[in-house]
Amino acid sequence: MILLSFDIEEFDMPFEYGKDISFDDQIQLSIAGSHSILDILQKHQVKATFFSTATFAIHAPEIIERIKTEGHELASHTYYHSNFEVSHLKESKDKLEELSGMTVTGFRMPRMMPVDEKEVAKAGYVYNSSINPTYLPGRYNNLHISRTYYTKDNVLQIPASVSPLVRFPLFWLSFHNLPLGLYSRIAKWTYKKDKYLNIYFHPWEFTDLDDFERFGFPGYVRKNTGVKMENRLDQFISNMKKSKLPFGTFQEFVKGIVTPDRF
Repeated sequence: MILLSFDIEEFDMPFEYGKDISFDDQIQLSIAGSHSILDILQKHQVKATFFSTATFAIHAPEIIERIKTEGHELASHTYYHSNFEVSHLKESKDKLEELSGMTVTGFRMPRMMPVDEKEVAKAGYVYNSSINPTYLPGRYNNLHISRTYYTKDNVLQIPASVSPLVRFPLFWLSFHNLPLGLYSRIAKWTYKKDKYLNIYFHPWEFTDLDDFERFGFPGYVRKNTGVKMENRLDQFISNMKKSKLPFGTFQEFVKGIVTPDRF
């Protein structure tokens, strides 16, 4: 199946580019983008997984409610987007379950950073999707890691999808910058080879990021954001559905891999 996921979080990325942004703006921009995402998914009757920080969930109850009532999965993106301690693994899971009344079984580390799998298991997670198995200068050097799912320290690892052979990453930046037809062909090739596709986005991509003075983003980050991004995701889902490729949540996917008693 196609695993669409969205990392819903405090939008603190402008800090990486030397720009200041208030906490309220961080939350409100992510709330607006999350509503856009949920509207598109609802239009196509597609279910997805939302990796939320506990902090975002606390300040965006209407988004958590939509995720629950519209049949999506809620997973952990730790407690804060830019401040991590090992204790946050369990604390974020507990808080998300308290706020939503849903069972949280999945985890993703912000910025796909490394995390101790033994601690992930101790916190009670079934799966971890914190690996981009490619090489990206200054960010990832994971060519030695399996492209497809595997188990480590009793936690199922579900890396982000990269193409066969050259390991071209199919993450959010390539979705913005490649012609959509080319991206879709690579995605279908990867799906045919791996029998699934794991691609992820963020809610702030669905807001207009063209204001360089406000956000400081280079062209390859702000390209095709806002309404353009809404249209691209809408077209991508339509294209995949026309090819009869099914969509699902990580929990649905994992249930076919691990034993039922883990849920």
